[in-house]
Amino acid sequence: MTPKTVLIVSPHFPPINAPDHQRVRMALAHFKEFGWQPIILAVAPEFSENSRDGSLLGTIPEDLEIHRVRALPVGVTRRVGIGNLALRSLPYLRAKGNQLLSSRSFDLVFFSTSMFPVMSLGPVWLKRFGVPYVLDFQDPWLSDYYKGSSLRPPGGKMKYAFSNMLGRALEPRVVREAAHIVVVSPAYPELLRSRYPELNGKGFTVLPFAASERDFEFATASETSHGVFAINDGFIHWVYAGAAGAIMEKSIRSFFTALQSRVERDPQLAKRLRIHFVGTDYAEASRAHKTVEPIAAEFELNGMVDERTDRLPFLTTLKLLRDADALLLFGSDDPSYTASKLFPYVMAHKPLLVVVHEESSVCEIVRKTRGGVLVTFTGEEKLSDIATRINSQWFEGQPVSATTDWKEFERYTARSMTRSLCSVFAEVTGRTSDLVA
Repeated sequence: MTPKTVLIVSPHFPPINAPDHQRVRMALAHFKEFGWQPIILAVAPEFSENSRDGSLLGTIPEDLEIHRVRALPVGVTRRVGIGNLALRSLPYLRAKGNQLLSSRSFDLVFFSTSMFPVMSLGPVWLKRFGVPYVLDFQDPWLSDYYKGSSLRPPGGKMKYAFSNMLGRALEPRVVREAAHIVVVSPAYPELLRSRYPELNGKGFTVLPFAASERDFEFATASETSHGVFAINDGFIHWVYAGAAGAIMEKSIRSFFTALQSRVERDPQLAKRLRIHFVGTDYAEASRAHKTVEPIAAEFELNGMVDERTDRLPFLTTLKLLRDADALLLFGSDDPSYTASKLFPYVMAHKPLLVVVHEESSVCEIVRKTRGGVLVTFTGEEKLSDIATRINSQWFEGQPVSATTDWKEFERYTARSMTRSLCSVFAEVTGRTSDLVA
């Protein structure tokens, strides 16, 4: 079978350490098995403000074709209030995409990024070159979450308002002309259909983020130390790795409420237990600020809680998960929240506490796979009520490793997820008979 060719637009790409390239990165080892030849279009790492993780390059197939473009220097564009990499790189991505699409044959374009303005190239290339495109919505492009809220939106109110204004201008055409839309949460199709009723006949596929055993193999082989704590130092170490902030405050406060109650009943726990929050702010060190330690201090738990805003390299984070005695996953109070970190947490084979909104897609996955202790909450529920359930299901039961259903979990592995993604590609291009079992 002659492989078909897909141009994958992923501005963030290794060695950049960013969440929105993980789907593509994990899929690269499996595309050829399912009849697809991927070619990457990305932004050169020196133009990104995100942290770098050179170890990620070792997970990329050596024969992968990658085209990297420049972007306008952020030092120049920030003078006029623009730091967004999508806007800074858009003209260069368009020019390189034009060159590639005009000089060779592509069957499909796949946009996998949370840098949504880049998706506006889809309709442009469809009209000029006749190549269909598929979108990967890892977050909502437009959201009313912060509307009427006292919470500070990402980047501040002015930048958030500009982003929404741009989204309202670009999103309609982008989603209407897409051949298919992949989403990480089942809430997203309904969100888009409510905004654009004409999408009722549009194909959507819910595809959560994947889990990669290969990544854990790379992490285990690495000699890099995470430096968060020393193994066998006499303490019990629990770990949360990932962004935190105001939107996760309810789940975190509920946990601290339960922990405070537990410490009052067992004062020795405060001497033995250390809880580490790592990589809580995606901003560079000079602009990052702690959001968890101040809450812990309110509960007089600051001696037990350590927060590091800097993100660790991805594979180092996996090593951290493996070294922890237990893992914690706190979800947003947004019902559409889905956690990309869930699968590596489960694959770490450690006791896992998951505290998320009851409408989050995370709940169904945890229940089906039996991957951890699940405590859910509603938007109006009191912290004390959630804390009571955390106490009874986690602290009183003593954290033990989950009895994970690995057969059920198989559907969430990188290979299975890539097969599903390639099924979408095959359907869009009319070659479903080519898909390998």
